[in-house]
Amino acid sequence: MLPIPLQLVDGFLLKVNFGDALIVGFVLGLFAVATQRSRKLLTLHLIAFGALFLLAPGSMYAPQELSLLDSIIQYKLIGLVLLVVSPVLYTTAQK
Repeated sequence: MLPIPLQLVDGFLLKVNFGDALIVGFVLGLFAVATQRSRKLLTLHLIAFGALFLLAPGSMYAPQELSLLDSIIQYKLIGLVLLVVSPVLYTTAQK
């Protein structure tokens, strides 16, 4: 059993909030979806993360030591923008 990777992950998660972890997961997921070259799959990814950003409780976005954004509203606006833009992209996607 390797305790070192778990300590690294724990150290990272203690210094950031839920929104920052979502942003990291969102970007890593974009790389995974980009390999499929499917615009519909990309928009479904955007809708899912938009809903996560918008529906998660605001207390989970409290600024921490290494937070990327300064306020709860900024995380909620990212979710709102993703939820507004992605259905338009989904309807215009051909494959």
